Amino acid sequence: MSQAPDHRRLFDILAGFDSVIVAFSGGVDSAFLAWAATDVLGRERALCITADSPSYPDRHRQLALSVAREFGLRHEIIHTGELERPEYRANPTNRCYFCKHELYTALSGVAAERGLQTIVDGANADDRGDYRPGRQAAREFGVRSPLDDADLTKDAIRELSRRAGLPTWDEPASACLSSRIPYHSEVTSAKLRMIERAEGVLHDLGFRVCRVRHHDEGARVEIGRDELSRAMAPETSRRIVSELRALGYHDVTIDPRGYRMGSLNEGVVLRPA
Repeated sequence: MSQAPDHRRLFDILAGFDSVIVAFSGGVDSAFLAWAATDVLGRERALCITADSPSYPDRHRQLALSVAREFGLRHEIIHTGELERPEYRANPTNRCYFCKHELYTALSGVAAERGLQTIVDGANADDRGDYRPGRQAAREFGVRSPLDDADLTKDAIRELSRRAGLPTWDEPASACLSSRIPYHSEVTSAKLRMIERAEGVLHDLGFRVCRVRHHDEGARVEIGRDELSRAMAPETSRRIVSELRALGYHDVTIDPRGYRMGSLNEGVVLRPA
């Protein structure tokens, strides 16, 4: 029988910091870390910062704001300019490196200005060995990952979040909107807005786990497998196709394989970072 997850090791790690900036996206991991850091260090020594940019979905922004209000986090939003970086817009396989480099450059500036000691992120034990080029940027900036250091997996974080009353505990996995664009196809604000509107259609139809993969003028829709049969039903599929075509997608396909995390990585040789 597996042991119930325990937050004590995480709290001990956090207690060892003088002060922190939490990179707070509003997702499961960063929300739990923001809550824990505030609980351990207090609002004066834990600043939670959300980076806003065209690649950050508004629904995540609203979730971050809601969690911050409900749990009394010291919270600020800053604007990052990864889309101004040609390396990022070119969308290479290590695109996330340039995004995180932009983020940590901004957070390092805030840390220096406010006299805060350490930047922490929500990487967890399950992220080890996965292809995450942003980890290289984290290492370069000395970013710490307390959830990983405490050997907390995603499942453990969800359970601890549930116990803490965090509404994020059962949120689906999330990623930036740029992850919907195939590598080497340019990332633009127009594409990101189109993707966000298209996924808004799916959320409005009640789908929790969904992605719109943006292929030039075409869209490949991925729906969570437990919801896929509803998406494939004739009336619903017609509505999805019709509404996405109205947004400008000429060719709309609902992928019968359903949602797969990182499906645009399929066929690409990637090495863990």
